Amino acid sequence: MTSDQRVTISKRATERVKAGHLWVYKSDITDCQAGKGSVVSLYDNKEKFYGKAFYSDRSRIALRLITSQNNEIDKSFWQNRIKIALDLRQKVVSDTQVCRLINSEGDGIPSVIVDRYKDALSLQTLCQGSDKIKFLIAEILAELVNPVSIIERNDGKVRELEGLPRQNLILKGLDPGEIICAENGLKFYFHPLSGQKTGAFLDQRENRLWAGKYSFGSGLDCFCYSGGFALNMAKNCCQVEAFDISKDAIELSKKNALLNGMENISFEVDNVFDRLKVYDSQKKKFDTIVLDPPAFAKSRAHVQAAARGYKEINFRALRMLNPGGILITASCSQHIDEFEFLNILTLAASDAGRRVQVIQKRAQGQDHPFLLSMPETYYLKCIFLRVL
Repeated sequence: MTSDQRVTISKRATERVKAGHLWVYKSDITDCQAGKGSVVSLYDNKEKFYGKAFYSDRSRIALRLITSQNNEIDKSFWQNRIKIALDLRQKVVSDTQVCRLINSEGDGIPSVIVDRYKDALSLQTLCQGSDKIKFLIAEILAELVNPVSIIERNDGKVRELEGLPRQNLILKGLDPGEIICAENGLKFYFHPLSGQKTGAFLDQRENRLWAGKYSFGSGLDCFCYSGGFALNMAKNCCQVEAFDISKDAIELSKKNALLNGMENISFEVDNVFDRLKVYDSQKKKFDTIVLDPPAFAKSRAHVQAAARGYKEINFRALRMLNPGGILITASCSQHIDEFEFLNILTLAASDAGRRVQVIQKRAQGQDHPFLLSMPETYYLKCIFLRVL
């Protein structure tokens, strides 16, 4: 794993690195003597050393910093990083058989994501450098965690930016198929080899638990996917309606509700924007509403359109809440930060003629740590509002 390959970076890049950011863009490389996917040493034009990084010859993000020290990047280095990540999960994860074990840059292991589904691990390597060490990462995980299966879930479109193939493979054991795992005292079906992301959306796990605690009366879950919020809401709501535009998602939601013996949830395939307009025009009211849409802003070019989308759904939801009602609203769009999201909610409340309290501000779960020095790693905003 040792490398004598090197890259010279600009003054702008050195300032970013010194401030704790882990990415260097291609435009900030002034000289490169490295092969794709290699571990390189970073220097400025005065030969000052700045650390070691993964190098990509395809991506706009050309360098992903691994360490600011002149460490040997070998098996023992990655073993130590993974042990530190696993130790955090021992402290912050409870009452679940599903969680994130490695959260890429958030755990100092760039472009590596590992999620746990009971005895199966799902691995993603999203840049050229991390892809080169995927078998080493799998080997270390096998030694430290001893899972029954390790699955490579590298079918994400982001791999194309790195010139990497999109593929799903079994690295250890057999395909676990459809498995049942516990989360927040509930049971869910998971498909580690074929579900969304690495099998599910685990970053909302803690927020789903809090949603269940705050929920009451009549509930509405929008963009419900596999029913995670709806099932938690149903513990304290008398009735929950749940919608998603995906027929497959609704079928999975119904299976999960049946698995838990919950009969107070109705699931239906529909466009959430359309359904909210209809319910608003009918003056239908709810006590608890969850809005957990997919990322509306995939890039900076989509920010304005995304802001309009977020405002629209939150405006409708706020109009439909009874006094004292709860709105749990989320944005996983990295390009819309917390300040901007709160501003969108403020405008939506103003247009809806509602006065609201913020009773909780939450982010992705503790098993998805983010870096203060990298705002890109803080992507999920989940705001709990109460209508006065």
